[in-house]
Amino acid sequence: MIELENISKLYRTKTIETLALDSINLKIQKGEFLSVMGPSGCGKSTLLNVMGLLDNPTGGRLFLDGTPINGKSDKSLAMMRNHKLGFVFQNFHLIPSLNVLDNVELPLLYRNMPAKKRKMRAQEVLEQVGLKHRSGHFPSELSGGQCQRVAVARAIAGKPELLLADEPTGNLDSKMGEEVMLLLRSLNSELGTTIVMVTHDRSLSSQTGRIVHLFDGRQVN
Repeated sequence: MIELENISKLYRTKTIETLALDSINLKIQKGEFLSVMGPSGCGKSTLLNVMGLLDNPTGGRLFLDGTPINGKSDKSLAMMRNHKLGFVFQNFHLIPSLNVLDNVELPLLYRNMPAKKRKMRAQEVLEQVGLKHRSGHFPSELSGGQCQRVAVARAIAGKPELLLADEPTGNLDSKMGEEVMLLLRSLNSELGTTIVMVTHDRSLSSQTGRIVHLFDGRQVN
């Protein structure tokens, strides 16, 4: 599904250089559920951003579904993100002025999908995450766990091949976190969605098929 060859990421300022990723080699197969662990500042989120085509590596080569990514235009990368990738963030990133249904529909607007089809697809994924009855509510009227389930629904509305989740349970209590984790495991086992999840929680990473550990930007296993 995705392959990284000697991926490095260097951030430069006038006074300092920070090597966020150092020669990462990683292959993730279709249908895999992988978690990335490591201490704060070790490069976990940077790695996820590179995989998600949100940040360009300084060195190395990246392949998505067999297609080389290096040198692609911003327009091509945006199209690949919209059609192949889904994102779930710790802070949900829902738009407060839009109701649940409109938040979930949002990524489909960029596909020129007819309004009726968009609405049907949004209702379908909201039912999948158990929140169809909340489609007319606004994020401020939902619990944290419900907001994260809406975020997951938005992420999978476009039927992504790869779902990238950055600390998806980080702002939730243990009960709500387990609900979100159960939903992610279901997407992986029942729909075959490939998932890469950044987490610091060993109890969550132990529920995934493989764990990759980072330390100071390097892969240590």
